Amino acid sequence: MPLALLALAVGAFGIGTTEFVMMGLLPDVADDLHISIPTAGHLVSAYALGVVIGAPLLAAVTARMSRRAVLIGLMALFVAGNALSALAPGYESLLAARFLSGLPHGAFFGVGAVVATGMVAPERKARSVSLMFLGLTVANVAGVPVATLMGQNLGWRATFLGVSAIGLAAIAALALLIPRDHTHATAAGLRHELAALRSVPVWLALGTTVAGFGALFAAYSYVTPMLTESAGFAPASVTLLLALFGVGATAGNLLGGRLADHAMRGTLFGGLAALGVVLALFPLLMRAEWSAALGVTLLGMAAFVTGSPLQLMVMEKAAAAPSLASSANQAAFNLANAGGAWIGGLALAAGFGATSPALAGAALAVLGLGVAGVAYGVDRRRAALPQGEAAPGRLVAAHVPDQQEHSRR
Repeated sequence: MPLALLALAVGAFGIGTTEFVMMGLLPDVADDLHISIPTAGHLVSAYALGVVIGAPLLAAVTARMSRRAVLIGLMALFVAGNALSALAPGYESLLAARFLSGLPHGAFFGVGAVVATGMVAPERKARSVSLMFLGLTVANVAGVPVATLMGQNLGWRATFLGVSAIGLAAIAALALLIPRDHTHATAAGLRHELAALRSVPVWLALGTTVAGFGALFAAYSYVTPMLTESAGFAPASVTLLLALFGVGATAGNLLGGRLADHAMRGTLFGGLAALGVVLALFPLLMRAEWSAALGVTLLGMAAFVTGSPLQLMVMEKAAAAPSLASSANQAAFNLANAGGAWIGGLALAAGFGATSPALAGAALAVLGLGVAGVAYGVDRRRAALPQGEAAPGRLVAAHVPDQQEHSRR
């Protein structure tokens, strides 16, 4: 595997840290800015909104630029957003800074996935994507706990200055390690990029991401009350248990990348099925401390097994616009975050018990399996058609070879 993947992982580590650390800093931020915790919670939503808007927008407007330059520019925007968060004089300015910090998130992972797969042999594409995502999962193990402790002891502003420093390190790594000859952008313009997203299989792949990761966030958003009310853990133990989730996510991410290189569709189906089973068993797993710790670890593993195959599937279905499609998948991931948390909250508010969000998540995992099954059926139907013949209702986007393909010819 190319050393350049390390640069992508460093950037992913910084992004993962700033995305999730706000959850642990909400009380500190609320106290310092004299706002309520629910109001401070909008800072989490502002970041997610930035991801959803920025992912397709920035990928589209930079479609014809060097991907190496785009990655460095996106990380520079990330540094600016976090530095402004640290210096924000009040709530409104911090809200705007958090939105700005979220803008480069999806596009960085989207363009980074294209660069990562372009540097390796075809049989190692999923593994290369999983190594980039390794930075995101390791952030949950080390970055978020350390950044939270820093914020609690040195002030929440110190946390965002520390994340800015990680971003600067990522810029240096990208400039030094990403080779120029593997980062050519497509020759197509914005119109071709957008046309590639008009394919039904692309939207089915994005729908699988929303349902599959919605299943994760339906449960994970409310894992703290599950651990304290059902399993009996002390609140002080939750941070360690969330680190176990990160360990499981890291293992699942690496396993999913290796398996997807051999059977992408099988890995996706297996991961979604395993996620549904784990979530369905959560009411039983949360009855004892040891089984609850095991359940949290298995939840992270089952969910992130599907990360690499989902990213690759979206990119393959939009071959003429891999950067835009890959970035759109990151927007879908954040929609899953918001939608899953909302659905889990409905189950909790209905009075079905502390573990009811996990059962709602299990239902979403089944939905994700259904969408993935429909996508598989559509692919089989199209493969059976005579070459060059489009299926009824299909909107076709022509494949536009990129400059790297031209150079090989």
